[in-house]
Amino acid sequence: MKVAIFGASGSTGRLLTERSLAAGYEVSALVRRPEGFALRDPVRVVEGSAFDPVAVRRTIEGADVVLSALGARSWRREDVLERAVPLIIAAMRETGVRRIIALGSAGAREDSMKKQAAIQRWIVQHIVYKAILKWPVVSQIAQWKILSASGLEWTMVMPPMLTNGPGRGCRVDGEALPPRASRISRTDVAEFMMRQIGSTEWVGKGVYIAW
Repeated sequence: MKVAIFGASGSTGRLLTERSLAAGYEVSALVRRPEGFALRDPVRVVEGSAFDPVAVRRTIEGADVVLSALGARSWRREDVLERAVPLIIAAMRETGVRRIIALGSAGAREDSMKKQAAIQRWIVQHIVYKAILKWPVVSQIAQWKILSASGLEWTMVMPPMLTNGPGRGCRVDGEALPPRASRISRTDVAEFMMRQIGSTEWVGKGVYIAW
């Protein structure tokens, strides 16, 4: 199995890279600064930006599956997903790679909070998603639309707030965040994303996961 990873130097991307290597997969990763990438030796590193179509294509060539942990690194407007995901999709079409598993956010869908208590639903929808995390949420909505229209075998994994704590398993729901959901560890997210490599259950769908 050959895996192409975007966002490999980030917190969740590093976990995906480690697990891919542990599974015996061949890994290629697009990294802006290879000298600071701790896993550069066992990985085929492509130096460059996710906004560079040539570097994106070089990362994907020969892969069986694409894992993306790209996303905003701040609350400011960055347009990372709006710019990078179309290039990934285009490169996948050009190289014949069909499967992509992308890290998203529960904020990508308007009805993500419908199973929560009314007060939690109001706070998240009106304060968190529309004010505090306005621009990251806008990017995640864009990613959802791009993947949905791609015609590829895509899965978008949509957690609530991510933590750096130890994994403890997760609840999974295809309609909305499970009741009383508010967070999940990156460890659990990475484990779930890895399981999707050999699964067709969530192909062409978004899936919510949380503690």
